[in-house]
Amino acid sequence: MSYHGVHRRVLDGQARSWALEALSGPVRAVRHPLGFVCLPLEREGGEGVCLHLWSDTLVHAESTTSQIHCHSWDLVSHVLYGQVRNVHAVVTDTRDDATHRVFEVVSAADGDRISPTHRTVRHTTGLVEAFGPGDTYTLRAGRFHSSVVPEGGQAATIALGRGRPGSRDLSLGPLGAGPHHVSRQALDARETELAVRLITAHLT
Repeated sequence: MSYHGVHRRVLDGQARSWALEALSGPVRAVRHPLGFVCLPLEREGGEGVCLHLWSDTLVHAESTTSQIHCHSWDLVSHVLYGQVRNVHAVVTDTRDDATHRVFEVVSAADGDRISPTHRTVRHTTGLVEAFGPGDTYTLRAGRFHSSVVPEGGQAATIALGRGRPGSRDLSLGPLGAGPHHVSRQALDARETELAVRLITAHLT
């Protein structure tokens, strides 16, 4: 099913049934450096659909930069279960009292190539939005934010992305960090099956 088809199912209140249908077939799962497990389900051109799962039951990857990032694509996120906080970051460019450097993230099949830019910044917490089961929220490309699940909490979302020309994936990281490459670790068959069971158990 295409991005538009999944989006329509979400708008029509059929997100849970679509997720269960999608998980009934072959799926793959990878550990995302932002702390969740990602199950990519649809990809066509600049559009894609994934399921994101937060659970302490599964080992999660650690970020080499920080949780504060912005996408090169417009996000539509639908919460299937649990609570997700969309924490906006107010980022100010500065040289004298900078706390972070902006890094560009270029993703490929073998992982993420992370490169420091000349841009240094400091940031404060802006609007904090809390979303629960059945809620849908949007985030425009280029807006710095982090997705936060309460400690010990379980949550899953449908994430729909549509690329915006001219935008880049960025992350805030340490001032002195250099360029590096981060591989995306695939879950093995046992862990993938566990991830599917965790989601379906909450939806049935």
